[in-house]
Amino acid sequence: MSILKLVFFLVSFQLMANSDFEKAEQLFQKEKFAEAKVLFESHLKSNPNHTKTLEYLGDIAGKEKNWDEAIAYYKKIKIQFPKNADYHYKYGGAMGMKAKDSNKFIALGMIDEVEQCFLTAASLDSKHIESRWALVILYVELPAIVGGSETKAQKYSDELMSLSKVDGFLAKGYIDVYFKRYAKAEANLKKAHEIGNSQKTFQKLYDLYQNKLKQPKKAEELKKKFEK
Repeated sequence: MSILKLVFFLVSFQLMANSDFEKAEQLFQKEKFAEAKVLFESHLKSNPNHTKTLEYLGDIAGKEKNWDEAIAYYKKIKIQFPKNADYHYKYGGAMGMKAKDSNKFIALGMIDEVEQCFLTAASLDSKHIESRWALVILYVELPAIVGGSETKAQKYSDELMSLSKVDGFLAKGYIDVYFKRYAKAEANLKKAHEIGNSQKTFQKLYDLYQNKLKQPKKAEELKKKFEK
């Protein structure tokens, strides 16, 4: 094979690979995850260290609740880019979800790594909202004996407040709901909804009225107002 033909073949092969990746991205955006996965896996065979492909496959594995697979993909890109906050966050998130699905003894052995991933993400990016949310939830839900702490959770809810008022009030409302301080939760969630007026803020306040405070009339009034 002449050098010219070899170059043409390699260029054509790369263009085909790029085309598969672009098609896979489009399928992913349309939430056709099974179809996207086939193309991403094909692209990965010829580009085994392609960061974005690894990330997409990790995301798909997460959506399928295949936590071991997600962990494996995220670990690769976390190692590739150790200063990328998102990759630490996603790896920690997949680890955390596996811990939730595991027995208590296995979960206890994973908690420190999960926490460290979220802390690393937060320290790498002072504006990383997702990792701060993860830390709020982690510290609220963990028993005190293994590191749970409302004080720590409030610390990260304060950081969220400085980054996004909506997220800050939602986080504080979440903490209040968890500890059954429903009056305080209502105040915080109402502020979040007043600012955000989104499906998420509506749903959190609606759920509080409907399922915690047992005030269906308030829930219905909120729903009518939001739908207008």
